[in-house]
Amino acid sequence: MQETPFCLSVGHLLPYSMSDFNTTDFTNPSTFILLGIPGLQAAHLWISIPFCTMYTIAILGNFTILFIVKREPSLHGPMYYFLCMLAVTDLVLSTSILPKTLSIFWFNSREIDFSACLTQLYFIHCFSVMESGIFVAMALDRYVAICHPLRHSTILTNPVIAKIGLTVVLRGSMLVLPHPLLARRRPYCRTNIIPHTHCEHMAVVKLACTDIRVSNYYGLFVVFCVLGLDVFFIALSYTQILRAIFSLPTKDARLKTFGTCSSHLCAILAFYISAIFSSLTYRFGENVAPHFHVLMANVYLLVPPMVNPIIYGVRTKQIRDRLLRLFTHKGT
Repeated sequence: MQETPFCLSVGHLLPYSMSDFNTTDFTNPSTFILLGIPGLQAAHLWISIPFCTMYTIAILGNFTILFIVKREPSLHGPMYYFLCMLAVTDLVLSTSILPKTLSIFWFNSREIDFSACLTQLYFIHCFSVMESGIFVAMALDRYVAICHPLRHSTILTNPVIAKIGLTVVLRGSMLVLPHPLLARRRPYCRTNIIPHTHCEHMAVVKLACTDIRVSNYYGLFVVFCVLGLDVFFIALSYTQILRAIFSLPTKDARLKTFGTCSSHLCAILAFYISAIFSSLTYRFGENVAPHFHVLMANVYLLVPPMVNPIIYGVRTKQIRDRLLRLFTHKGT
């Protein structure tokens, strides 16, 4: 009977080193072991502080958005419906990774069941694609509101918004479904150690001992054809918006509208730049330090859910006024 390698039998008790990746002597694992942030295991406790802070802000901020929009009938409009979709997506996206990541940092709980790993993989990428689709829908809403204000309510009716939301959900669900299906069919005979804080698609697939070109090419298709098209439509919308802004009659109106659009663009760029960087680094970034790559992969899953409620919520006058009124009412 073949003996199980010692580093795998007691792996949850040891701080893993990069040499562990050379383990090749075992069959398909029932569990994977998440390494955390390679090379920074000693600093996990300190790294958990900003991670936990970002997660707390994301949870509080997005739930606040949902509560205020639900409570105020005057906010039941296209912009706020899309904002609620974004809030739900951000809640799922951040919750998909943070509880497990913090358990690694705080309790050294590195093991994750194979099925749970694939489920986490699916949720991360599915809701990332959904978030991208919601950004496109919000850009469309801003384009109609600024460039065709008199037709806004007739173009973006409730049935149209429902169809857009359903399209965003179906697109994300169907496009990402091949990722876990292909990953489940592959044999894993190299190692069960994932050098990451969560089950990222390429981090899992790279452990397979068969040809992974299909998964690699399909992943690139999703990145370029989905995210690329989304970025194109967002850029097209905001180009038209900027043209409309510069044609406004007063300087104050131009500055106010431009300030709102610029903050929205910052949030969008933070999501897309970090997402595309993370995806391409796994395929072409052999010279990128592993810890830097893992940190960037966490940035695009944590920072947007934290800043979106601030940029799209607190900076929106209607939501800010309702929030202040809520606290003022409670104070009296």
